[in-house]
Amino acid sequence: MKISVCITVFNEEGSIGKLLESLLKQTKKPDEIIVIDASSADNTVRIINHWQKKDKRIKLLIEKGNIAHGRNTSIDLAKNEIVALTDAGCIARMDWLEKISEPFKNEKIRIVAGFYVMEATNSFQEALNVYNGVPPERFDINSFIPSARSVAFRKKVWEEIGGFKESLSNAGEDTRFFYEAIRKSIRIVRVKEAVVVWEETKRMTFNESVRKFRRYAIGDAQTGIWWHPGKRGGSHNIKISAIFIRYFTGFILLLLSFKYFTLFYLICILSALYFVWPVWKWKDVIKNWKARVWLPVIKITSDFAVMSGFLTGLLIK
Repeated sequence: MKISVCITVFNEEGSIGKLLESLLKQTKKPDEIIVIDASSADNTVRIINHWQKKDKRIKLLIEKGNIAHGRNTSIDLAKNEIVALTDAGCIARMDWLEKISEPFKNEKIRIVAGFYVMEATNSFQEALNVYNGVPPERFDINSFIPSARSVAFRKKVWEEIGGFKESLSNAGEDTRFFYEAIRKSIRIVRVKEAVVVWEETKRMTFNESVRKFRRYAIGDAQTGIWWHPGKRGGSHNIKISAIFIRYFTGFILLLLSFKYFTLFYLICILSALYFVWPVWKWKDVIKNWKARVWLPVIKITSDFAVMSGFLTGLLIK
């Protein structure tokens, strides 16, 4: 079974070398590695050229465009029926390609969702990771939504869906792609053992996390997904709408409390419960008390970043 690995990058000099090295050390060797660079301004291209000299399976095309355009271009250039995607900022475990390609021996399997492990170097990042992605404790083999950082599919699936939506300029291109796959009842197999290490998370700062939350919310608004069959209707947009409703309700109660002072006590109780809620919600995942202290802070910060990004996304849609 021949397989093409497709990557799109932009200014990834700190991570692209590690990713390419991990792909070349796979127990199942990729037949080609296609990298689309969106005109990086740093040393990304030079590093890719260095690895090209070591292995001719690495192919590079420099072409401006957003991440969806890069994904589409790389897949279009792929020579093989099976295409695997991952991202810079990740490192593939040695058996990733072997594990993620194994189900394709069954010709009825069309998409294989691998998994990703998020790393952390401090308590803040440990708490942040439950908001960045899916912790291993919450992986559901029946409902886990694929991510472009660890996935493989038949090229015909990409053609049937119509590729990644290039009008989504910020984020959400893979969310929309796999939403369409689920909507079309395309069969997905989840393989938790097909792992890439999402190393980018261990470099995440507070300010970077705020920008990421906001950018993802812009993408969510632009996708226009409200009912998600893979999440029993619980789409990102519905969850974001619930955040608006919570804060709007709190604001109204605050205004009314100036006239009915007893409502102030209700606001205090509800606020306390809202702070405690993320600690309770993630108690089986986050056991470090220092990380637990961060959970309410990240929750409140992410709420405002998400609301800001969502409104921006609606305006520029």
